[in-house]
Amino acid sequence: MQDFRKLRVWAGAHELALVVYRLTSGFPASERYTLANQMRRAAVSVCSNIAEGASRSGDKEFARFLAVAIGSLSELHAQSIIARDLEYLRTDDYAVVELRVDALRRQLLAFHRRLTIL
Repeated sequence: MQDFRKLRVWAGAHELALVVYRLTSGFPASERYTLANQMRRAAVSVCSNIAEGASRSGDKEFARFLAVAIGSLSELHAQSIIARDLEYLRTDDYAVVELRVDALRRQLLAFHRRLTIL
């Protein structure tokens, strides 16, 4: 069991969630309970699964939660593409999200791989 707040991967997920919240606050009111909400939930899910996995007793369990976090991150990525295509996200805002998603995905995959090899 470890303190999730000390994990770089959680810090990156936390920053991404804050970015998503800020960007989705500018979505049209009609999207407040649909796409914006889904994006926020996916971003929070990444953070939450890293935190929950860190509280587990073994690497196998932690790896399972990291796998769920990776899935939520992919969900967020797909949703951000839709938001961009609907012009709810400006191209430069989408680029920020995409860079953060890609960096976080690499970190999560490497961490997951390390836990499953041990």
